[in-house]
Amino acid sequence: MNPFLNILPTIDVHGYTSDLVIYPVSDFINDNIKLKKDKIVIVHGIGKGILKNTIRNNFRKDKRIKKLYGDPFNLGITIIELNI
Repeated sequence: MNPFLNILPTIDVHGYTSDLVIYPVSDFINDNIKLKKDKIVIVHGIGKGILKNTIRNNFRKDKRIKKLYGDPFNLGITIIELNI
């Protein structure tokens, strides 16, 4: 894992269902935009990819997000670069 990811704001959404995960992630994005953070990490785990796909599909075209991608060394996270 990239050691620089440890210092980024992180939310862990393990245990959320695909229909409920959008709300805490959206609130987390809003909070970090207010705090002028340019990059955040969403920890969703690997599993069957349901949370990962839900998060990436719902936020891919969000105007608050500059870039959204995974970490090749940790498949259980999504990194989001914010428009601040």
